[in-house]
Amino acid sequence: MNQKTNKRVVGVIPARWASTRLPGKPLAMIAGKPMIQRVVERVVQAETLAAVIVATDDQRIVDAVTSFGIPEAKAVMTRADHPSGTDRIAEAIADEACDVVINIQGDEPLMDPALIDRLGQVMCSGDWDMATAATPIKTEVDLKSPDVVKAVFGRDGQALYFSRAPIPFVRDADTDATNAHFRHIGIYAYTREYLLKLVAEPPCRLEKLEKLEQLRALHIGCRMNVLEVDDVGIGVDTSEDIEKVEQILKELSDD
Repeated sequence: MNQKTNKRVVGVIPARWASTRLPGKPLAMIAGKPMIQRVVERVVQAETLAAVIVATDDQRIVDAVTSFGIPEAKAVMTRADHPSGTDRIAEAIADEACDVVINIQGDEPLMDPALIDRLGQVMCSGDWDMATAATPIKTEVDLKSPDVVKAVFGRDGQALYFSRAPIPFVRDADTDATNAHFRHIGIYAYTREYLLKLVAEPPCRLEKLEKLEQLRALHIGCRMNVLEVDDVGIGVDTSEDIEKVEQILKELSDD
């Protein structure tokens, strides 16, 4: 890590022990290493980050992160009853001097450090409250799936709306809808001030309906930049996902 901005950017990785489909997920082994270790090793490659914090609710994860011997990263204990990862991150940075906070998913062992840098640069060089990312949707299955969140944004990158529904809706069948639909990628950057403002707000009606926390930010007038990226990455939720990641890692090592 080699910070190249005049603002202090901190990466925070929420890592909760409980998981409905994969209990103890942060310590699940992926090709010989705990998943959280693989995430941290990728994240510390980002050049805009001054520090990396793993925010967890379990001492086993704290002990594991300490044992990795990665000097740029540390683990902090947070309350177990946080309603979201965003709230956990806000607690984790309460005593951390920083200008920008990047929320990096703890189940993304193939996280691209370049995306973290792009988000950091956007937040340090522009007048944005938040930044996130989206990638073109390439299949009809993903377009129709409520598990694939769709992002709509303006020409300056300003987020307009996020939904589990297929938006924008294409009214006329003969309309060319190539690259009209984008899949939201769950990585967020915030100014410290805006992160604390966001977690102080109660969930809004749209957030409750769609079960999408980012709608709370838009509801209160957030200037959120959406970066276009090519790679959607892989989030690990099941043992099958672990097998997919291990196969990708094997292919990369064979190149």
